[in-house]
Amino acid sequence: MTRSDRLLWLIKALLSESEEYSEVVIPEKESDRKRLLRALMNIRAPKDIGDEFLRIQDEYLQEEIRRKGITDISELTALSQGIYLWQGDITTLRCEAIVNAANSGMTGCYAPCHGCIDNAIHTYAGIQLRIECDKLMKAQGRPEGTGLAKITKAYNLPCDYVIHTVGPIIFDKLTKKHEELLAGCYRSCLELALKNRVKSIAFCCISTGEFRFPNELAAMIAVETVKQFLTEHNGEIEVIFNVYKDVDYEIYRKLLR
Repeated sequence: MTRSDRLLWLIKALLSESEEYSEVVIPEKESDRKRLLRALMNIRAPKDIGDEFLRIQDEYLQEEIRRKGITDISELTALSQGIYLWQGDITTLRCEAIVNAANSGMTGCYAPCHGCIDNAIHTYAGIQLRIECDKLMKAQGRPEGTGLAKITKAYNLPCDYVIHTVGPIIFDKLTKKHEELLAGCYRSCLELALKNRVKSIAFCCISTGEFRFPNELAAMIAVETVKQFLTEHNGEIEVIFNVYKDVDYEIYRKLLR
C-alpha cells in the first residue's frame, strides 16, 4: 500500500464511523486529503478502533514524520551544561520526552486543524494518545490542575514519552500566582521525568500563544526554574528549550547566552 493509498484508506475508515459524515466529499488534492484526515482525527472521540486501522495509521504517520525530517538530540550543541536551544517542529524531535502544553481536559485539542501544539502532538502521535489520556483522566475523575503534569507514551512520535502539563491562562491581569503556576509546570514536568528515568526532555513555550502569557516573562520563568532544578539534580537530565517562532528564539538565545 502506497502513502497515498494509506491516506485514502484512513479517511474512508474514519468517515465510515458516523452517519453524519455520509455526505462528506473526499477531495482530490493530496494536501486537502491530509487536512481532512487531520480534522477527522482531531474531532474523533477517545474510543477504541481496530488493529488494522492502527497498523495503517502508524505506517502513515511514521512516514510523514520521516518526510518532515527528524532531529536527534545528539545533533544539537549545548549552550551550557545540560541545556540546549532548538528551533523547529517538536513532533520531529528525537529525545526521551517532549512537553505538551495541554488544557485541563488533557485529551487534546478538538478544533479541526487548529494551530496549537496540543493539536499537532495528538495528530502525529495518533489516536492512541487521546485514548490513553482519556483513560488517565477517567481514572483521576476530575480535570487536571494548573501547574501539574501527566506522562504518556508517544506512540508514533520519534520521542519515547509525552509529558502533558496545564499552564496558566491569562484572562485579564497577569498576577504573581500566574507566574508561580507557570514555574510549577516546569518543575512538575522535570520531577515526573526523573521519576520515570527520563534523561532528556524538550519544553515548548508553555502558556504563550493561546494562553496569552507574555513571551519574554514566560521564557525568564522557564530558564530560571530549569536552571535551579538542574543545579539541584546535577547531571540527571538534559533540557531542550524548543521554540517555533523567531521572536521566541531570540528571547531564549539572549537569556541563555
